[in-house]
Amino acid sequence: MTKDSITNHLIELRSRLLKVFALFAILSIAGIPFASEIYSFIASPLIDLLPNGSTMIATEVASPFMAPIKLVLYVALLLSMPWLFYQTWMFVSPGLYKEEKKITAPLMLSTIILFFSGVCFAFFVVCPIIFKFFIGMAPANIQVMTDINQYLSFIFKLLFAFGIAFEIPVATVITIKSGIATRESLISARPYLIILFLVIGMLLTPPDIFSQLFLAVPMWLLFEIGILFSRNNK
Repeated sequence: MTKDSITNHLIELRSRLLKVFALFAILSIAGIPFASEIYSFIASPLIDLLPNGSTMIATEVASPFMAPIKLVLYVALLLSMPWLFYQTWMFVSPGLYKEEKKITAPLMLSTIILFFSGVCFAFFVVCPIIFKFFIGMAPANIQVMTDINQYLSFIFKLLFAFGIAFEIPVATVITIKSGIATRESLISARPYLIILFLVIGMLLTPPDIFSQLFLAVPMWLLFEIGILFSRNNK
């Protein structure tokens, strides 16, 4: 690869990253007037489970101002992910072989669908179960009042972790199709991969065993789906 070729690749990469940032900036600005409605929706998994008289609190002086901005930025980043995936695929596609380019569109679509499937699974299934357990375990003399900044960090970390983890079928297919590993080698490595999924669940989720298992188990199942799909598309 020549110096000019590397320079051209870097210029294209910068161009595509700027496009992603532009969409992120537009969504961030557009979301500011709707910060209150977005907060009501994002906070609903916890608010719906809080005892009567409990609510979110702001423990820092700047939190009432910073929390809505932080929320809008998180949501803008979440909604920008399909555009990021698209720009990533378009950046790498010129270097693919003809046969590999045939699966680019299905894989790109699968990437977007799986990411938001993971986000929805975390928000509508995992979060209510986790919050219900945490609140139910609180002693009777403790009033549950969650800090808004801590809540936003917790839930969006969970959403992104599940969104990324749900990409495992795509990663599995790409690994096999590209020749990095064979289907048989991945199957033989299954016990080690399960341990890896548990470690990833520990690193990407908040420090509780339930969040970790809720992430690790779907990762394992999605890996098995990727293995099955790769067999059907040899």
